[in-house]
Amino acid sequence: MTKVRMQDIANRVGVSTVTVHNALAGRKGVSDEVREKILNTAREMGYFQGRKKGGLRNIGVVISEKYLADYITFYWKIYMEIAMAAPEKNCAVMAEVLKHETEKERELPCFVEENAIEALIVMGEVGREYISFLKANAGMPVIFLDFYYKEIAGDAVVTDGFYGMYLMTEYLYERGLRRMAYVGSVHATSSIMDRYCGFRRSLLEHGLPFREEWLIEDRDEAGEIILELPEELPEAFVCNCDLVAYMLIDELEKRGCRVPGDCSVVGFDNYLYPGLLDRGITTYEVDMKGMAEAALRKVLERLDDSGGVKRIDLVAGHIVEKSSVRAL
Repeated sequence: MTKVRMQDIANRVGVSTVTVHNALAGRKGVSDEVREKILNTAREMGYFQGRKKGGLRNIGVVISEKYLADYITFYWKIYMEIAMAAPEKNCAVMAEVLKHETEKERELPCFVEENAIEALIVMGEVGREYISFLKANAGMPVIFLDFYYKEIAGDAVVTDGFYGMYLMTEYLYERGLRRMAYVGSVHATSSIMDRYCGFRRSLLEHGLPFREEWLIEDRDEAGEIILELPEELPEAFVCNCDLVAYMLIDELEKRGCRVPGDCSVVGFDNYLYPGLLDRGITTYEVDMKGMAEAALRKVLERLDDSGGVKRIDLVAGHIVEKSSVRAL
């Protein structure tokens, strides 16, 4: 027997999947007449067969394929934290990779189409157009993890990139470093932008100049890491993530520049995938476990219709001192 989806009910009744979801969940905003019609149609089509109340909450996690590779990436590690936290909250989670074609053609993830989940966590930044499509057509709560779009208001959980990178830059300043570069494609993601703004705030507060050639792009349109260093090097490089910091140190060493003897380098995340040499990168550790738990908590609030105003939750991390910054 073919599984009945919310989209099937919506097509039969002539309403949106959002209306179907709200009607089936007993939420406000649906007239009694439309709600009764949706419920009757759902019964006729066998939507409720085999469904139990009060059981496990099924949560889907979508990760764009551009954030995955042949190794355990930062986002895959966060997904594992979600999976480990889920049983304590009576949740079951499943992951689906968002293919470029799916995003381009504006198709719903398979587990949304098949009505296999009750809520969705979107991990890592994807296009605004696709997010708008997803929110309009998923028919379920959608939580954004590690990114947000102000113009597409909704629930999000992000690390405190602005203040975290501000603290990292202050850390360098306190060690007597004044000529600093930022390494990151500022317009690539909201998190890279947030971290850049925290970096610039520190410079502005201390009246430090910033040279345009010291804003260094770190990736191409496909998300592949690229690094082209300026001829004149700064005293310190502030990198938007540890992987970029790791590759930057490689490039500096090729130019005969010692870290931290000649240049200091800091990163962000405190995460490098297994197999990479430990270069002792001083960094700002992201609280992956805290982000995973916050995302699940927000999902359950929405499913219980007790979340109140939709908001962005900031999860703070902390500085981890290693050996890539010169001593005082």
